Amino acid sequence: MRQSVTTIENIPEWGDPWGHPRYYLGITIRRVYAYILDIVVVGLLTGMMFVASVILGALTLGLLWPILMVLIGLVPILYHTLTIAGPRSATLGMRVAGIKVMSVAPGAGQDGGRPTLLQAMIQTVGFYGSVAITCTLILLVALFNPRRRTLHDFLAGTVVVNDPVQWGGPGN
Repeated sequence: MRQSVTTIENIPEWGDPWGHPRYYLGITIRRVYAYILDIVVVGLLTGMMFVASVILGALTLGLLWPILMVLIGLVPILYHTLTIAGPRSATLGMRVAGIKVMSVAPGAGQDGGRPTLLQAMIQTVGFYGSVAITCTLILLVALFNPRRRTLHDFLAGTVVVNDPVQWGGPGN
């Protein structure tokens, strides 16, 4: 009886935690640090949006307040989605922490590993949804897999790694 062996060909370098561990060294604590910085950024953006909505709401005698409140609620989702899908594949907090989001979807290496807008949206909505439901306990999933992926990383087909630009790796 002949057994078939399945191999993954053309796996991107960042997708192999055993062959290229430098992508994952200290990644968990860097993710926490990056998110704390992102909370500050989102807070500042939300505050500016709130001030603008108070002014615009007052000028329109309250007619725009419902729409503006929805927009304020979308600030964190838009911030994370647009920055992760952007050219640097990282939020401002991630850039400071020296990490970035990479796609592990088939063919990801052709685009330098940058996640698509859909992947970024799935990751962001999955993050906020899972954290809201489990009160951050779902993030413990990252401690039990070699790539330190969380549930929202699995759903989006992404992985968060140390930015290869630090050592002159791919994407440099």
